[in-house]
Amino acid sequence: MGNKINPIAFRLETIKGSPEWLSSWFAGKKKYPLLLVEDKKIRDFIQKKLSSAGIVATRIERSTKKIKIILVVSRPGLVIGRGGKELEALKKDITKLMSKETGKQNIDIQVEEFKLADLSAKLIAEKIAFQLTKRMPYRRAVLSSMEKTMGAGAKGIKIVLGGRINGAEISRREKFSQGKVPLSTIKSKIDYAECPALTRSGYIGVKVYLCLG
Repeated sequence: MGNKINPIAFRLETIKGSPEWLSSWFAGKKKYPLLLVEDKKIRDFIQKKLSSAGIVATRIERSTKKIKIILVVSRPGLVIGRGGKELEALKKDITKLMSKETGKQNIDIQVEEFKLADLSAKLIAEKIAFQLTKRMPYRRAVLSSMEKTMGAGAKGIKIVLGGRINGAEISRREKFSQGKVPLSTIKSKIDYAECPALTRSGYIGVKVYLCLG
């Protein structure tokens, strides 16, 4: 079961109130699909614009008159800018993405720093994907990331690559693991992320499973 379902969604019920809940709001049957698509647009826009800031998570909380967006990043200075100029520009860009009903609500953006970049599955996956696009040997990229993660205090890590690895004519899957990653245990805290590496030879999928205890 652990390899057939998203590890974060599988454990949401046991970790209520944790940062894993990326959206916190309630809506009726008519508004729900609109707000869901709006959240998707906001996250995609932020990921594209602030990719250099190392975005770990984008949490969205909605109330009747306010939308609160919490950005967890490894480089908060790039998001805030000098005197908060970049933050104000980000608010204006987000208001353009919102619909007529939600466009009148106040937008509050908070930035939280994520100090341990080696303990984020999303940042690890993006780093490996970037190194693969730069034609770095895949074994070196994966093993160096695993060593840094285990040195930072992780209990275990598993990385899965799938596609035309190293420019091979036939696609294949390769798994690398260190420590323990219990995917069938609900109580264990597992961070998961997947990221595509668009190399010259083709598409390589990168999946990272990170056990934090």
